[in-house]
Amino acid sequence: MASASLNTKPHRRPRASDYLIASKRCELGNLERFLQMGKLILSAGNLIHRLQRERGASNVFLGSGGTRFSGELEAMIRDSDQQQAAFERELMEIQGELTLHPTSTSLLNSIAAALHGLESMPDLRHGIRRLEISAETAIHAYIERIRHLLTVVFDAAETVVDPAIAGMLVALVNLMQGKELAGQERAWGALGFSRGRFDPALSRRITHLIDAQEQSFVVFGQFAVPDLLALWKGHHLEPYWQELQPLRGLACSAGRYRPLDAKLAEQWFALMTRRIDQLKDLEDRMEDHFHRRCIERYTEARNALAHEEKLTESLDESGYAPQPVLVICGTSHPDSADNFPHSEAGRILGRSIMDLVRQQARRLDQVNQELNRSREALEDRRAIGKAAELLMQHQQVGEDEAHKQLRKLAMDQGRKLPEVARSVISMSGLLR
Repeated sequence: MASASLNTKPHRRPRASDYLIASKRCELGNLERFLQMGKLILSAGNLIHRLQRERGASNVFLGSGGTRFSGELEAMIRDSDQQQAAFERELMEIQGELTLHPTSTSLLNSIAAALHGLESMPDLRHGIRRLEISAETAIHAYIERIRHLLTVVFDAAETVVDPAIAGMLVALVNLMQGKELAGQERAWGALGFSRGRFDPALSRRITHLIDAQEQSFVVFGQFAVPDLLALWKGHHLEPYWQELQPLRGLACSAGRYRPLDAKLAEQWFALMTRRIDQLKDLEDRMEDHFHRRCIERYTEARNALAHEEKLTESLDESGYAPQPVLVICGTSHPDSADNFPHSEAGRILGRSIMDLVRQQARRLDQVNQELNRSREALEDRRAIGKAAELLMQHQQVGEDEAHKQLRKLAMDQGRKLPEVARSVISMSGLLR
């Protein structure tokens, strides 16, 4: 008696239309969640930019022994604090969705690491103001915190299930990575010019950062929309590039015994800042394009769901139960009358449902093919980063040296860099 009272809902056989609509609703739900995630990505990008500027100013300040950029540094710290508060507000908006319905353990872990790094920023800044830490230590501290924020963007990009959005995110992630490498170049270059000298190790680091930027921008170019790609190429025609290139040449070739005018630090910082600000402008345009595309796809999916709900409802009004499972899984030809009820209405209904199922299947197949290209690009980036970390741990070398070894291996073996990176990862057990 008790069990009978629990089963109050009427029983009916499962219908293809139920699962077809559920598929559409699942797609819409994914887009809705990612629309919220997109706001976090944009906020993280803005925070990264503020920390990059703060890092560059702090290294002019430290490299000059506290005689330059004191006021500029304080202003940039205030900007960073404001953007960090905005980032945390965006995170609070989606915290429930992220923690109660998690979709990516990597994303949750990267957010935790990013927040942990941001919590210790006051201590880092205190040490910089009091000249209690070296410029090298400060640079690495900023790099670590920015790296965690970039990983948040990267892991969020891996959760997208729409190819149009995924391709744009691949371009955006690589643009942000290239801009971060340019920011590191600005910071290390500012240190060398502030001191009036570049030792060989610092010159090699600048060279590595220039090469690594180009690799990121190559992938960016493969996925960027044409108008934004043209804008990026136009940056290299700007007059300031003619001033920047000689300074880059000095940074890459000056030895420890070749003194430089310390005033070049401000010229270097201004020129590199102009370049990075242009990259930020491009990033903002991409983010705006990305946000609008997310809204467009969400609207398209919502309209498609409403259309198919209305269509299947009108089909069901015939009053027939066409047993659509047989239509999908039966061994007979789909047009065979044996697969439908013995009436003209049944045949029309069965055929209509099957057309919708086939249309959805073809579209999902195309989506998966397009997504694979984007995911491969993201996986390539993850593999290179992981291989570099393994080399850093095993050989006790810096990040730039680890990437240099990977590039040399790829060149010597005539293989692509991601392939070499995966080989290193597969041998990680032997490296320990």
